Amino acid sequence: MPELPEVATTISGIRPYLEGAVIVRAEIRERRLRWPIASDLEQRVAGRKVVGINRRGKYIVVHLDRGGLLVHLGMSGSFRIVDPQTRPEKHDHFDLLTDAGPVIRYRDPRRFGCLIHCEGDPGSHERLSRLGMEPLEDGFTGARLYRLGRTRNVPIKTYIMDSSVVVGVGNIYASESLFVAGISPVRRCSRISIARYDMLALSIRRVLTDSIAKGGTTLQDFVRADGRPGYFDQELSVYGRAGEPCLACSHPIKSRIIAQRATYYCPQCQT
Repeated sequence: MPELPEVATTISGIRPYLEGAVIVRAEIRERRLRWPIASDLEQRVAGRKVVGINRRGKYIVVHLDRGGLLVHLGMSGSFRIVDPQTRPEKHDHFDLLTDAGPVIRYRDPRRFGCLIHCEGDPGSHERLSRLGMEPLEDGFTGARLYRLGRTRNVPIKTYIMDSSVVVGVGNIYASESLFVAGISPVRRCSRISIARYDMLALSIRRVLTDSIAKGGTTLQDFVRADGRPGYFDQELSVYGRAGEPCLACSHPIKSRIIAQRATYYCPQCQT
């Protein structure tokens, strides 16, 4: 599933072709995504100017001169920039055609993504209003993580993957951040000191920032906006490395299932 760095990379890829452009029309070939695409979306967006694009959690937020769009990549969604004459393939579900020329085409083999039109400010949509802290903004601190976690009794990995607490820390980056912070993924979030939460907040920010700088680490079916595979520059410390030596201490990396997700950690370095 594309995670926060992949969403950030996607926005960087489509922004030059979409921001400031006027949507001439939308072509919807498949409405049955995670939530059905509105039957009149084409009419709502035609002629609207894109005034900005940003990210909230794993949502791409497209601000129009009236209303906006929310896009989620789901498990296998991606955008491509194509020539208007390029024929759509089987899983190419919708296009945004603009006065800038190229077509912004959405592909999603598993159809778990979404395209939602908002009449008002898309940033106020109910899909976004319940989301937690943004890990790359100033309000994300160890103190806030500590305060929210004191009354909970779940593993710390489950806690930091809860989007009502902090957004965008998916399975890969949760494992990597906990390794950098030296915290066991099974440790209960209520039994972690504020000092260790400070280290965890810094680690999450560092891991995500580094991944965005590299273009994002991703699963195999993620593709960047320019069509190149997203699975590149892979420098993972623990994720997917069960049985291999830890890069810090050489102890074998362990794996286990936490909240139905594969989790990787070093039992020597993480306590």
